[in-house]
Amino acid sequence: MKESITTVYLVRHGETVSNVEGRFRGRVEIPLNSDGIHQAHELADSLCNIPFSAIYSSPLPRAMQTAEPIALSRCTDIIPHPKFNNIDLGDWTNRLKSDIMAEYSELWETWITTPEHMQIPNAETIEQVRMRSFDAIKRLVDTHSGERFAVVTHRAVLKPLIAALLNIPEPYFWKLHLDTASYSIFRYSRIRGWTLINFNLTHHLSNCSEEVF
Repeated sequence: MKESITTVYLVRHGETVSNVEGRFRGRVEIPLNSDGIHQAHELADSLCNIPFSAIYSSPLPRAMQTAEPIALSRCTDIIPHPKFNNIDLGDWTNRLKSDIMAEYSELWETWITTPEHMQIPNAETIEQVRMRSFDAIKRLVDTHSGERFAVVTHRAVLKPLIAALLNIPEPYFWKLHLDTASYSIFRYSRIRGWTLINFNLTHHLSNCSEEVF
């Protein structure tokens, strides 16, 4: 009997003004900027021949806007999924990184070294994000066994999720770099588990912004 292979496309949303300004975004509802909208259309063009059975997205506007051109070319709906929402950053939400660095010097040091161990005031932990997003993917793989589907979400969701898929031990967060409007491809089989096929693909982008922290 032939093994059923499920293919998952993990997509980071396009650029926003907060990416450019160097802000912690969290769950603030910000849209794509003009470059981000352009990135979303380039991304959709790159994926136009992929027969997705479903397109899931974080419910935040920047992710939904990135998913829209992908869905439009297929005349299909985007399915908002709460477990792919961005990390809740609590007191750091929508704050400039330069201000956080000055105000929370010890926590900032943890952020740039081992954020898996940090607890921002009133925020989720990265471990909580890893658990909820991994649980969601496992359920979707059961739903879409043998198919292809896409998930559009955020950097702070993708990094712990990918670490869970590949069983990468801590510290993993800064070992994985994901550009805005990039995508990565994974395959799943019950015999072999998860296999990384392509990572952080950006060949479709005419402009690719980079965030260090």
